Amino acid sequence: MEDPLAAASRREGRLPLSDVVVDCVQRWFQDTLEAAKSGDSAMQVLVGQMYQRGYGVPRNEQKAHAWFSKVARNRSSVWRVSKKHPGYNASDSDSDEMKIEND
Repeated sequence: MEDPLAAASRREGRLPLSDVVVDCVQRWFQDTLEAAKSGDSAMQVLVGQMYQRGYGVPRNEQKAHAWFSKVARNRSSVWRVSKKHPGYNASDSDSDEMKIEND
């Protein structure tokens, strides 16, 4: 049974927020994938994270690992963030480690 609020929104020609969010995340993945394929290493990490977590695309450990491996050839710190949520990047991880080392 459909949520009454969602049903009312559809009758008014509006989409439920959940549908809008799903569409935005899928478009975010497509834009990120395009940038990753063009060689942007930060976007390659993000694509790996998105595959790892299933953001905008079905979860796929093999594809996630392939993207992490690709970027790790030039940026070994990628493995420290491979299990993090999308958007957490290697420079974030590096700065956290520097704080610990300096304490």
